[in-house]
Amino acid sequence: MSVTSNSTLAPKHQRLILVLIALFVLIAAGLLAAWGLRSQADYFYLPEDIAENPPEPGRAIRLGGVVQNGSIRTLNDGVTIAFAVVGREGNAVPVTYRGIVPDLFVEGSGVIANGRLAEGGTFEAETLLAKHDENYTPRELEGLSDEAMHEVLEESAAQ
Repeated sequence: MSVTSNSTLAPKHQRLILVLIALFVLIAAGLLAAWGLRSQADYFYLPEDIAENPPEPGRAIRLGGVVQNGSIRTLNDGVTIAFAVVGREGNAVPVTYRGIVPDLFVEGSGVIANGRLAEGGTFEAETLLAKHDENYTPRELEGLSDEAMHEVLEESAAQ
């Protein structure tokens, strides 16, 4: 009787090797995705976070808070605005923004600014997002009673 040597792996070992290869590929893909998105991610900061642990200058971040009352002013070029964003603890971060300001951007309202912290501590915003609550009322309807507002809405719906 001759004994032949079978060089193929047992099915159990083949499955183990396939599982290990699949696991390796998944880990490699996850690491590549994380490395690629690392430079795209904007970290969210509150004014308190910037006061306690400021990010390195030039790093893209998102700053969220409330526009400080009395802080909005237009600079000499007529396009750039400067204002301050405050948090719950009263820390204020000076912000400059050059561009079109959202309609809902007013003092005392919530704001999220995307940009970078400059060397002097001023946040240079590239985009502004004005936050509003769920009770938004168009400017045309501000100051109207609930009954008058419903009448206007019914008239516009009938047309």
